[in-house]
Amino acid sequence: MRIQILSALCLLLASVPALACDKHGVTGIVEENEMYIGVDDKASNDMTEARFNKILDRVEKIYAPIVQKMGAKLMVSRNWDDGTVNAYAQQQGKTWKISMFGGLARHETVTDDAFALVACHEMGHHLGGAPKKKSFFGSAWASNEGQADYFGNSKCLRKYMEKDNNVRIVKRRKINKYAAKKCAANFETEDDVALCIRGAMAGMSLANLFRALRKLEKPLRFETPDSGQVSKTNDNHPAPQCRLDTYFQGALCSIDAYIDVDQKDPLIGTCNRVDGHKDGLRPLCWYKPTR
Repeated sequence: MRIQILSALCLLLASVPALACDKHGVTGIVEENEMYIGVDDKASNDMTEARFNKILDRVEKIYAPIVQKMGAKLMVSRNWDDGTVNAYAQQQGKTWKISMFGGLARHETVTDDAFALVACHEMGHHLGGAPKKKSFFGSAWASNEGQADYFGNSKCLRKYMEKDNNVRIVKRRKINKYAAKKCAANFETEDDVALCIRGAMAGMSLANLFRALRKLEKPLRFETPDSGQVSKTNDNHPAPQCRLDTYFQGALCSIDAYIDVDQKDPLIGTCNRVDGHKDGLRPLCWYKPTR
């Protein structure tokens, strides 16, 4: 009943962009869309149900205890047979939920790391800290879209990948030379550089999903970040290039993944201009620094 009421309220308030609601009463990783990739449709990325679940198992293992310590229960809804190309986060009392769909996992642009980053984005709505989405009462429970992206790569995905042999994994993959150079400039150890590269490439994969859904012709590039600057923080979905910039900067931020963000102060646990950081900064195409 509560979700139905929230959904109805969001429909009534759909003309108010700052609230960023959709028909589920929560926000998806992308805008509502009509794309549907059924379980019988051939996935060019060869995603399987076993890999789908293995990725979500790892994310759940990391974050279920963290959520439990916060007095809530994490629920990971695994909808492999559902062709929806989206993902959602919800809070229903003390149940914190992320809903993951086979349709998104089967999209041709989505790698295994990118799918993990989707789950990390949804965890970012729950745990990503400030800035939060706006509500009539001030700030809502959910971190906004840009912050969920930033948390997803700077905190969650690093924890997800940290026990892998990242150096070997990166050596076996095609990587972007510019991204690799920037990662090498921001991290000292070979493994940290490899973690950064994996995060950057996961961000590119996911940003290309956004590009495909918006049917944009211009390619996304690490080397040409979005030059726009907002006059106030945008809580909604930034443009695909801006989101790529956010994932890339999250990968470049040298603040340890185990230094938590803060639910009120956006400067805690993050890389910031005011602290003298040159890289790892939330892009100005969606983020307006508080100071």
